[in-house]
Amino acid sequence: MEAARLPEGACDCHVHVVGPQPAYPMVADRHYTPGPAGHEALLQHLASAGLSRAVIVQPSVYGTDNRCMLDSLARLPVTARGVAVVDDAIDAAGLRALHRGGVRGLRLNLESVGRSDPASIRRGVAAWAERVAPLGWHLQVYASLDAIAAAAPGLDGLPVPLVLDHFAMIPAGLALDDARARAVFALVRSGAAYVKLSGAYRIEPPEGAPERTAALAHAYADCNPDRLLWASDWPHTNREPGKAAQEVSAYRRIGTGRLLGEVQAWFPDEDLRARALVANPARLYGF
Repeated sequence: MEAARLPEGACDCHVHVVGPQPAYPMVADRHYTPGPAGHEALLQHLASAGLSRAVIVQPSVYGTDNRCMLDSLARLPVTARGVAVVDDAIDAAGLRALHRGGVRGLRLNLESVGRSDPASIRRGVAAWAERVAPLGWHLQVYASLDAIAAAAPGLDGLPVPLVLDHFAMIPAGLALDDARARAVFALVRSGAAYVKLSGAYRIEPPEGAPERTAALAHAYADCNPDRLLWASDWPHTNREPGKAAQEVSAYRRIGTGRLLGEVQAWFPDEDLRARALVANPARLYGF
């Protein structure tokens, strides 16, 4: 199958930038250590895939120190937006400063820090939704499927959009009528939540299951094509088996060809691609 041609203005809605240490020190209690994947490498990734825009997401290894992300945003003021992780004590002035720097959302990264449960989702949403609503931001949740599904009844009707990372962590091949999947689909169908179709390796078995992942993407599209986002998950962070948290783990080797092939499989027609890669990101992130 010929790789998809990306529409003009295509956005990668989930990338990370990892700068050199000690300029950007990582938190001591991190769960993995990635190698450098700096601003110039990000530009190469975008150019190789034919992408015009990007959303730089704060990785867990930097905790609430958003400087690396903000420094890259400052170099891409028109074509990039950021999703930050912040300390509970940040005040309104601090949030406005992040907004001026290009941030348009907050990430609740519960999966990476071992707090992926419905109570943590509810607490995080309750703590931040009203605070970021005046800025026009969204809340991005990375949590397990079980946690999202259990919290779903309280996530409809929020004053801000909700974004669910990595297919909302529905495993590839899970029955689409599973109660947990239905709970997530209902959020997307109602418009309460966007879902990032990204990181297939996070939901597929080791041997892969691309046709099952594509079927899941199509199920989301059937729910609400205006709540789909596409992302590469570049530079494909990973904790290698046997590596200690402080040892550098190599990134997953995911080439541009595979990424573009997934775009073709997940969004098989031009209108759907244009929504997921251009119109929906423009609406959510304010491009």
